[in-house]
Amino acid sequence: MLRRYCIFFLTFALFAVTTHPAIAAETSERPPNVVIIFADDQGYADVGCFGAQGFETPNLDRMASEGMRFMSFYVAQAVCGASRAALLTGCYPNRIGIRGAPGPKTNFGIHADELLIPELLKQRGYATAIYGKWHLGHHEKFLPTNHGFDDYYGLPYSNDMWPYHPTAGDRFPALPLIEGTKIIEYNPDQTKLTTSYTERAVKFINNNKDRPFFLYVPHAMPHVPLFVSEKFKDKSEQGLYGDVISEIDWSVGEILGALKENGLDDKTLVIYTSDNGPWLSYGNHAGSAGPLREGKGTTWEGGVREPCIMRWPGQIPAGRECREMAATIDILPTIAGITGTKLPNHPIDGKDIWSLMSGKPGAKTPHEVYYYYWIEHLQAIRSGKWKLHFPHRYRSLTGTPGKDGRPNGYTQEETGLALYDLENDIGETTDVKEKHPDVVKRLKKLANAARKELGDSAKKMKGNGVREPGRI
Repeated sequence: MLRRYCIFFLTFALFAVTTHPAIAAETSERPPNVVIIFADDQGYADVGCFGAQGFETPNLDRMASEGMRFMSFYVAQAVCGASRAALLTGCYPNRIGIRGAPGPKTNFGIHADELLIPELLKQRGYATAIYGKWHLGHHEKFLPTNHGFDDYYGLPYSNDMWPYHPTAGDRFPALPLIEGTKIIEYNPDQTKLTTSYTERAVKFINNNKDRPFFLYVPHAMPHVPLFVSEKFKDKSEQGLYGDVISEIDWSVGEILGALKENGLDDKTLVIYTSDNGPWLSYGNHAGSAGPLREGKGTTWEGGVREPCIMRWPGQIPAGRECREMAATIDILPTIAGITGTKLPNHPIDGKDIWSLMSGKPGAKTPHEVYYYYWIEHLQAIRSGKWKLHFPHRYRSLTGTPGKDGRPNGYTQEETGLALYDLENDIGETTDVKEKHPDVVKRLKKLANAARKELGDSAKKMKGNGVREPGRI
């Protein structure tokens, strides 16, 4: 009887620590590996199983058939740097002072006191690496190896921030390629980036197969300017953009293959998504948001709702689809739960979504409300199926889009107060605020709480919960 009691108590204790009974036994021994693959400017409809046309993504489609598609998955802002800061910290980017897309002339970056996913996982002895675009500050004190990553190889910011971009003028110096904290090359051959990131990722998996690891692969592509290796050039019907996505899909296949070859399939959570929607003004060099309205740089669904696939054989049910709302800010707290690591002492905004990922019957989003900020402006808010836009200006592709790497086509539009039913109107086409004044009233009240905590530049409000970024 005493032995049974002790076994019961030990089991209960493990469950209490991890809050994830299905994997409690594993986290007591070796916690799972985590791989995050993060594309750049890939639209909602730029994956085969999300409706892509003109190119195929067999590896991503297979990943979805072996895992779960998230159909209502969000980034925190529709711009590169802010979106990546949210992913790695579990916070809305305006909470931590990371705004927009930091470039070579900015003097801010991620604060040393923020706890990033790799730092969280260091609590359990993880090996950590990033191969790709960083974008949380380019000065040495902000670089990945000073924020929990053991190894870094990639670009410090977007690949268009170099002298050869058609709209660059004299704004940008030579683009650095960094290893660790050292610049190893300027203006690198970008046709080699996707391949070199992938080769390093596979090598990292091979070298760390006997210990838990966190691998982060934030691709430079398909952000413009588009570059693809010879092995994928002129391979898709769609053209260069399709070629680029095909190479990213190949990269996913290589990473999944390395996991399988090393016997790590059922020991590894793999997450694939993108940092924001398509940069529509680039026309045939941009992706597609499919049924969603607008794209990158807006708080319409096309800017912030992304394709997302999660795979973990034996833990995430295969071939499933989740339509509950989830977001990149939820990844850090969920990883903390499944690895038995401690969350930061400061407030974060993400929620544990393991119940959604594991396919728990009846599981609902843990978010009562989700905020759509553009920089520091609260432009919209969602609760359940309802999304309320507050009056704001936005860029819209109402002109002729650009072509072959040159942008064109944006005009400034404006929306008034508008309510949309995202369950029945994913394209945000029909304003129903007059029919649901009670919903509008409730969402306005929730928005006031957001403004007190995180601020709102439109109301000239500074949030009580906003922290400063790191500065030079």
